[in-house]
Amino acid sequence: MANPGFLIVVTIVFLVYGGLNYYIGLRGWQALFSYVPVFNSKVYWTIFLLLSSAYLFSRLFEKFLPIVLHEILTVIGAYWMACILYFLIIILLLDLLRVLNRWLHLVPLGIKQSLNPVLGLAVFVLVIGIISYGAWNARHPRVNHYDLTIAKQAGALKKLHVVMVSDIHLGTIIQNDRLTKLVDKVNDLKPDLILMAGDVFDEDIESKNKQQVADNFRRLSSTYGSFAVLGNHEYIGGNANQAIKYLNEAGVKVLRDSSEEVGGSFTLVGRDDLSGSRFNGTKRESLATLIQGINPSLPIIVMDHQPSHLEEPVEQKVDLQVSGHTHNGQLFPIQFITRKVFEQDWGYLRKGDFQLIVSSGYGTWGPPIRIGNTPEIVDITITFK
Repeated sequence: MANPGFLIVVTIVFLVYGGLNYYIGLRGWQALFSYVPVFNSKVYWTIFLLLSSAYLFSRLFEKFLPIVLHEILTVIGAYWMACILYFLIIILLLDLLRVLNRWLHLVPLGIKQSLNPVLGLAVFVLVIGIISYGAWNARHPRVNHYDLTIAKQAGALKKLHVVMVSDIHLGTIIQNDRLTKLVDKVNDLKPDLILMAGDVFDEDIESKNKQQVADNFRRLSSTYGSFAVLGNHEYIGGNANQAIKYLNEAGVKVLRDSSEEVGGSFTLVGRDDLSGSRFNGTKRESLATLIQGINPSLPIIVMDHQPSHLEEPVEQKVDLQVSGHTHNGQLFPIQFITRKVFEQDWGYLRKGDFQLIVSSGYGTWGPPIRIGNTPEIVDITITFK
């Protein structure tokens, strides 16, 4: 039986989502499409309903839809989610100006009415332009380089070249062709070590190209191998254990609240994601527990998907932590929220001997769009002294 609290939350979400879409649709009709001869209100609202419900429909009825139709609806709906954000911001600003004009009478009524279709067209073109740029931007990752020094000896190792990626979000929207490009770029960097800081998968990994995805992971080439940790999306998709098995078989070792001494030179610690306890009822191990018994004289590198509770790695004298999760906001102006939620939502942070790198991620969640940030591959050169 469904939890009443859950049903209330779902109902509120649907009502808010429906209300926002209706507001955007109504303003669109009033400002622009009511002036288009080929549109009557029934045609307009039918098209608008299909567009605004595409993502929800594809998710709710995924098991009953043909794969191709499911993918088409998911992609259309994902783009529409970004459109909602930018239509809403612009329309709210225009409505605010409209309210101010009622008080201040800056624009005469006749001129205001004649401006309606012009403004409507301008808003439509502006949002399409923003979405188009964001889609292009999301598919053009940068390689961001960091030079770090860790004040520890690492055996005979003087330098370590690490390539880190996070938030690939393989699934319906980000498919094997994007992974192929990622693997090619990573291999071109010729790393000693490859780290994947969570959210490798976005949803069910039982995709139509599952074998090709595994073959791509096997192409990754480095001196010490490829390691990964789970992110919240492996749990949200209900496939955490399956993801571990799949990645391990594809040559990527998953560290889930475990550690590994690599080449007698450094210790790599992989933490389970914070969200895991909500899905499996088991709280993740403390960092203090995880590093018990490891050689404290060797450098300690931690992978933790979410850059939260940074006091813990500082207290446990971790040398470097790599994280992701935040996407650096992904869609402007959401980065203003992530900056408030996380002490460091992107880039580099140092606290004493502890160093942190948070990646904006390689892929995207939901809309395959990035505004105000770029996808990245993180290239790290560590010098041990």
